[in-house]
Amino acid sequence: MQNLSDSSSAAGGEESQENRVRRGFWPKLRRSLGRIGFAREALAAYFCAIDPQTPARTKAILLAALAYFIAPVDLVPDIIAGLGFTDDAAVLFAAWRSVEPHIKERHRERAKAALDDGQLSPDSVD
Repeated sequence: MQNLSDSSSAAGGEESQENRVRRGFWPKLRRSLGRIGFAREALAAYFCAIDPQTPARTKAILLAALAYFIAPVDLVPDIIAGLGFTDDAAVLFAAWRSVEPHIKERHRERAKAALDDGQLSPDSVD
């Protein structure tokens, strides 16, 4: 059985992960934009993860995938041309498929608008 301190640390861990993703996602997306074909999906996943209406389990899955995307070290270094983001894409799409019903049209529309308008900063979209 889980005790109260375990549940509070889990909630704090999710909050901390969300803060890391909020800080690191936008710079990584801007640096990577021309090299990744999954920017719209990454943005929609981000908007779903920060949506207060998204269930906690879904947020945790998406935040973990987005944290992997922004991690400075991963299985295939991002600087390797043609291969660098394949692992990031695989992790994101696995997460996406597991929570797809929770990624709403509003998240997709917000992602499209951010890309179309070039609003790639947390200040302009959060």
